[in-house]
Amino acid sequence: MHPTTVRSRIRLRAAAVATALGALLLAPLPAAQQAEAAATLTNAGFESDATGTATPAGWSTYSAAGQNAASFTEAGGRGGGYRLSHWSASAYKVETYQYLSGLANGTYTLSAWVRSGGGQNSAHLALRNCGSAEQRTDLPVTSTSWIRIVTPVTVTGGACTVSINSDAKAGNWLNVDDLTFTAGSTGLAVRGVDVSSLRKSEDLGGTYRSSSGTTGDAVALLKNAGANYGRLKVWVNPADGYNDKARVLATAQRIKAQGMKLLVDFHYSDIWADPGAQTKPAAWQGHSYTQLKTDVYNHTYDVLNALKAQGTTADMVQIGNEINTGMLWPEGSTSNWSQLAGLLGSGVSAAKAVSSSTQIALHLANGGDNALYRTWFDNATAQGVSYDVIAFSFYGYWHGALSSLQANLDDISARYGKKVMVAETAYPFRLDSEDAHENIIDLSSELVSGYPASAAGQSAWLRDVMNVVEAVPNGRGLGVFYWEPTWTAVTGNGWDPADSSSGNGWENQALFDYDSKLLPAATWLAHR
Repeated sequence: MHPTTVRSRIRLRAAAVATALGALLLAPLPAAQQAEAAATLTNAGFESDATGTATPAGWSTYSAAGQNAASFTEAGGRGGGYRLSHWSASAYKVETYQYLSGLANGTYTLSAWVRSGGGQNSAHLALRNCGSAEQRTDLPVTSTSWIRIVTPVTVTGGACTVSINSDAKAGNWLNVDDLTFTAGSTGLAVRGVDVSSLRKSEDLGGTYRSSSGTTGDAVALLKNAGANYGRLKVWVNPADGYNDKARVLATAQRIKAQGMKLLVDFHYSDIWADPGAQTKPAAWQGHSYTQLKTDVYNHTYDVLNALKAQGTTADMVQIGNEINTGMLWPEGSTSNWSQLAGLLGSGVSAAKAVSSSTQIALHLANGGDNALYRTWFDNATAQGVSYDVIAFSFYGYWHGALSSLQANLDDISARYGKKVMVAETAYPFRLDSEDAHENIIDLSSELVSGYPASAAGQSAWLRDVMNVVEAVPNGRGLGVFYWEPTWTAVTGNGWDPADSSSGNGWENQALFDYDSKLLPAATWLAHR
């Protein structure tokens, strides 16, 4: 991602991006035991009931306040003719549930297709009375689009209750349909943070605090919140000397010292690389395509080998950043796929030469654009490009609905047989700016519907993106990285490495607030 100084440039770039381009992988979380289901859900698609049925066949309804009528079936199912809905013209609390018994002990996953208009105090699926801790998955705000969510649980007592819950205000609604309860587990192997700006922030006086206000190391604070992976971008010869090899090595030591894994993100530039800018490093200007392949190999090998030599071998490497339109323009543009493939191949070869176990990720922006991803990876496949993981950037205010992200993740992971992850996402916790520089997102009209610019809205966004990735079929949903959670407003730590007076348009999307305290969204890094 490339912050800029002028709002019009941001929006023009976003518009251009939106139209541009017409194993061990990391294993799924292990199941304690692969169980064979001895009982299954009854009437899981609500097709046994007529419109208006308050207690669907096979299900029970409970409301302490006698509001059972807030749970009912109606026409408009996702896969069939009917669905379950929760709604009332007045505030309500209601639960629709089904008790399963005769289960073999082991791991199970509840899957359901859901929609919700949002606004509830709570709207979630739950698995309880299973002999282990209750597991919940909150419903994302989706309006008219169905989204599949999953909830894993360990059954130890041969039984489990499947529960759909609403604690809602007047007029709040949800729909649920096509549930399954099957053997096996889900989870996210990667719960990451991109802390590329951290070292410069600290050198210029930036500090970080726990949610209670205790000053601490930002990496440790994020790790303690649940992060298990750090991401660092690499520039070749940046004007300010940050995000170069030496600074990356230093921060990598801090990440690994916390027991976290490391993703190294090569931009192959001296400055931001993204779909609208893939500028060659100054030292590589004028080089032929053949020489550029050597440049990519040598630079990639040099950084990764130095990391290995200090005991911080990269666990994953991105060959290029948001390379929708290629990299190292013009030689590596997608208008010349054979040359782009050659440059990518040089980076892949260098990474594998340093460590054969390091996973290779190829990363595009516009995570909701299925046509873009199909076209791009069809070309990569045709050219024989080798990789392990497909990485997506997904910012809801630019890249579409969560349902579009889910459809793309599902399709792309199946089409290419690869693990998928969201390598970048973020959301504002407020709209005003802490410094004099205008924020990239600072208008309510720019927000995703149902997700306010608040601590709660930011939390819900990260939670729901993680839920969508976890629900990718066949364990191919690898994880999520939150982009630049430590890029707070510190004088001199602006977007332009060549201009110390450039401001930061990102502090309202960090995971530390304007008092430098860790925000509640960070707790979702411990997501299952």
